[in-house]
This record gives sequence, structure tokens and C-alpha cells, in this order.
Amino acid sequence: MAEYEACIMGLQAAIERGIRILDVYGDSALVIYQLRGEWETKDPKLINYRRIVLGLLREFDDISFNYLPRDENKMADALATLASMIKANKVEEMSPIQMSVYKVPASFCNLEEEEKDDNPLYQDILRYVRDRKYPAQASENDKRTLRRLACDYVLDGDVLYKRRKDQVLLRCVDAVEAKLILEEVHEGVCGTHANGFTMARQIMRFGYYWATMEGDCINYAKKCHKC
Repeated sequence: MAEYEACIMGLQAAIERGIRILDVYGDSALVIYQLRGEWETKDPKLINYRRIVLGLLREFDDISFNYLPRDENKMADALATLASMIKANKVEEMSPIQMSVYKVPASFCNLEEEEKDDNPLYQDILRYVRDRKYPAQASENDKRTLRRLACDYVLDGDVLYKRRKDQVLLRCVDAVEAKLILEEVHEGVCGTHANGFTMARQIMRFGYYWATMEGDCINYAKKCHKC
């Protein structure tokens, strides 16, 4: 399933960047040949994953799936070799990668609260990153907080991304998208009824982020009647 998830994330990233012609290479023969229709898909979970991928294919004018055995993937081997050659500076204190939890401005909403307008949860950061404008009535402390938070965000077109400490970009989502993601990760096709902390890690692995994600995951898991 991890191979299908990686494929879905890659296709979504390509769609967001307006790519219409794409050659996909993968070292999972199962996924590649199932998507090419050469192998039958019998596992119910894989059937659902395949259905999602086929739905995404409608966004492309031309797309091909190519099987590339791992021992022939020289680019991946080269990247792995380069990574093994990088030595961390022992003088500096190295901290483990952790999910950032911030005290967000009051204008941010929790999923438990109804949004006061049609703008997404990250509207203040988005406005500042895009236009360098502060919210109305923002105090000097609010402005400093917003500037600090904005350093970890990147705008690509109209899509806002949160930059993790390992430089991986996570796509920011609004309240509506966040609710759908919570439902899918916890009890949907990919759902395992995991606890809140595990849910948050899974969502970040899928490439999504919102400011109150960890707390929302914990609250959602606590309220699940099946858990």
C-alpha cells in the first residue's frame, strides 16, 4: 500500500503544478503492472487505491507507467550514496525531527469552531507570505508571531506549503479539507483507527499540514465510538 500512496502523492503534486504529460517510473512491479492493466487487482484495499489513481489520471493528457527495477535505478543509488557521504557538524546540537506545535494567533480557528468566513485556517500566514500584510487589529506581538511563523512557509502559485525541519514541504489545507483527511486517515479506505499521535504522523507522511493538526487528531480519535 505504501507504493500506491507514494504514487498518489506524486500524481497530486504533478497536478498541482499543472503538469499534463508525465512518465512515471517505479520499482514496484505489482503497482506498475496493475496500473497498466496487465495484472489483475484482487486485494480489496489495493482495488480502492487503484481506483483513486485512475481518477487522478483524468487530469493528464498523456501518462505512462514504467517498471524500473531497483538495481537499475541509478539515480536513487546516486542519491543514497550522496546522503551517506554527508557528515553532520558534531559541534552543533542535532535535534530529532519533530512536528512543530505553535501558539497560533487568535484569528486561527480550531476545527471544533465554525469558520467565521470562507477563508482557510492559514489565511493570516497566506496573506503575509503573499502580500506582506498583517491582519486588522493585530498587535505588535501578533505581528512578531506571524513573522516568525511565516519563515517556515513557502508559496507556490496559490498553494501554501509548510516547510519541515528536514526541508520536506507539506501542503497546507483548510478546515473542510482537514475534516475529510481526518475521516479518511482514521476510518476510511486507508484508515486503521489509530490514536491521535499516529494519525498526525500519517497525515504528515501523506504530505498535508494545518496549524491545529495534532490536537484535532487527538480529539477526533477520542470521539470515535468504534475505538
